[in-house]
Amino acid sequence: MSLENINLTGHLLIAMPALTDPYFSKSVTFICAHNQDGAMGVVINRHTDITYNALFEKINVELLDSSIANQPVLYGGPVQPERGFVLHPATQLKNDWDSSITIAENTALTTSKDILEAVALGEGPEKMLLTLGYAGWTPGQLEQEIAQNAWLSVEPKDVDSLNSILYEMQHEKRLDATMALLGINFAMLSDEAGHA
Repeated sequence: MSLENINLTGHLLIAMPALTDPYFSKSVTFICAHNQDGAMGVVINRHTDITYNALFEKINVELLDSSIANQPVLYGGPVQPERGFVLHPATQLKNDWDSSITIAENTALTTSKDILEAVALGEGPEKMLLTLGYAGWTPGQLEQEIAQNAWLSVEPKDVDSLNSILYEMQHEKRLDATMALLGINFAMLSDEAGHA
């Protein structure tokens, strides 16, 4: 199979056991963009030690929605760890945030402060995932890593199964849920690539 012309936008990437990089070991990454310029995504199953409350204090926005105050902000990846990235259903773009991209028609990524200001007031997206930082790959790098058995790509079967993983389950259950889309569990994976 040639990896040259694949487009993994909207897919979930599971770090294979061979990938021991501490940033990505046992991670699940949602790919937000994949094109000739490279790839970008956010890790969806790792939390930081920063709560929503602490993050909002740091950006000088008063968090009025106490129901999310103690929720952990997720670790999105090693690139720009000081910057927030909000994944949410694209149907919730009615507010026209300053900086949003639509991913695979059903999910959006917003990086502007205005979405966080809305969240603080309880007026943000009903479903969302907030990360600090993102994962990035140069042109051809992700394809090469997949060929080296570092990642396993999973395309969610439908919007409901993707939304369930992204927004409805606890972050520590997302690896098993993503593996379940393939009908296998993480313990079944080998760290050796098979060659016929």
